[in-house]
Amino acid sequence: MRMLVQASIDTERANAVIAEGKMPETMEQILTVLKPEAAYFYPLHGRRGLVMVVDVTDEADLIPLVEPLWMEMGADVEVAPCLTAQELQAGLARLTAQS
Repeated sequence: MRMLVQASIDTERANAVIAEGKMPETMEQILTVLKPEAAYFYPLHGRRGLVMVVDVTDEADLIPLVEPLWMEMGADVEVAPCLTAQELQAGLARLTAQS
């Protein structure tokens, strides 16, 4: 299932990672684990933020997917299922078929 992962990164933790010169390496490690279809980085509630679309085949996969964001970046993480337009249309067709 496709999931939307949104993270608000702890500023102090990120500042320390940047000061150590490890931000590119840390983000590369996180992206390697998550293998996102898409990833975007932006300000979020006054902190560094990111949103990624990832594929999760098993709910238990969520733990290793978000753990690097918690452990490495002290991030607040939200995860929600998300659909493509085609998947939405298929779901709406099923809803109509039930009526």
